[in-house]
Amino acid sequence: MPHIEVRDVSLAYDTPAGRVVGVERASFDIEQSQFLCLVGPSGCGKTTLLNIIAGFLTPTGGEIRIDGKPVTGHGQDRGVVFQDFAQLFPWRTALGNVAFGLEMKGISKAERDEIALKQLKLVKLEKFAQSYPHHLSGGMQQRVAIARALAYNPAVLLMDEPFAALDALTRDAMQQLLAEVWRETRKTVIYVTHNVAEAVYLADRVIVMSPHPGTVKTEVAIPLKRPRDPLSVEFLDYQKLLLRHLGQETPQETPQPTPAA
Repeated sequence: MPHIEVRDVSLAYDTPAGRVVGVERASFDIEQSQFLCLVGPSGCGKTTLLNIIAGFLTPTGGEIRIDGKPVTGHGQDRGVVFQDFAQLFPWRTALGNVAFGLEMKGISKAERDEIALKQLKLVKLEKFAQSYPHHLSGGMQQRVAIARALAYNPAVLLMDEPFAALDALTRDAMQQLLAEVWRETRKTVIYVTHNVAEAVYLADRVIVMSPHPGTVKTEVAIPLKRPRDPLSVEFLDYQKLLLRHLGQETPQETPQPTPAA
């Protein structure tokens, strides 16, 4: 049984201009511990679909199952990391932010601080445990957000363009860190991005979505060995393949990807 099943999921909503279909009959499976990226142009329903999987939105058609159980709302089996730095509580330290979900579960202070510090070590921020968000850079704040999402040990990590607002050098470093965290934790990850290089660097599989309404256009497996070299011929071939599917490059200009050795 797949870890996550997305079956004919649709979502439509009413606007002053009329009814809008955000996602239409999206279907795919995700295996245990797989890293899956959703890519597509702005407005194609990537974030909407992620929010449906998170349980923040209710689909108007279809269903999502995790471990065979229908998703009916947000649950402790799913951790979420957003793009916005404001997702952290400014009045809490890094340690306090990471421990928040554990506190809500009624775990003792000593135990939750131990777990939170372990997660901060995982994202290489243990020395900043007592720092407040305004003392941290954007990349560091996102590392705290990842640690917080992992602290209560969810089976699934959902990430909505978490590095999009970072500068290029910081984004590259964060991608490397996330790849290391994923190898360490083996969580099932669904990651929304519009950056095809990021998708090729991180993903086992990429779902390419078409806009208006948002539908699944195709799937691309990325069987490259890890850690991945963004300058290798194989890596660049997969970038070109994704760009072709996104309509940003003509098929004639795109070589088929060369399998990793």
